Formats: sequence, C-alpha cells, structure tokens
Amino acid sequence: MKLFIFFCDLLMPLAMAVGGLLMLKRPPKKVNGCYGYRTPRSVKSPEAWNFANKYCGKLWFYIGLALLPLSALAHLPFVNCENGVFGWLSCVLVVIQGIFMVGVIYPVERELKKKFD
Repeated sequence: MKLFIFFCDLLMPLAMAVGGLLMLKRPPKKVNGCYGYRTPRSVKSPEAWNFANKYCGKLWFYIGLALLPLSALAHLPFVNCENGVFGWLSCVLVVIQGIFMVGVIYPVERELKKKFD
C-alpha cells in the first residue's frame, strides 16, 4: 500500500515536468479549447499565446523536476509509520504540489502584463 501511495505522489511532479517539456518544445500553435495556457491575457494575440505557453512550460518543467526528488525524500521519515500517517503525508504532498502547479499563473501573468500591456 505504501509503495502504491509513494508512486502516486510522484505522478503530479512527473506530469508537470513532462507537460512542461511538451509546452516548451511544442507549444500549441493556435488558441484552442483543450490544450495550452488559456487566460484572457494569454489569448489576446498569437505572440502572447506563444510566450505564455513557453513560459508556463519552462516553469512547470523546472518545478516538476525539483518536486520529484523532494516528494520522494519527504517519504523517508515516514517509512515505518502506520498507513494512516502515510496517507496524511500523501494528502499534504498533493496539496503542496497542486499549489505549485497552479501557482505558476502568477509569474506567467506578471510577465505577460510586462511584455504585452
């Protein structure tokens, strides 16, 4: 059970790194409804769209790479704990990872405002 939770806790950082690399290397060409960094500011022009997707991809890639070993190391002190404690650790990790995943909106929007307003 703990091994399963451990691998599940690594999914979000892995998804951030892979998704970020995809957005960085192959950003969506056109504004679309299912893939890409879509905010009112990013869809104002093709230049803003390209910039936002590449910048978000870069942040996600590096944050995902940083969170991957940190998330793995966070489990070490709890290896011998009971499953309930390990489950709470997993919940806390997923919340922290989610904050980082969504948290890229602020720097991307700040850069978009600087560059395109």
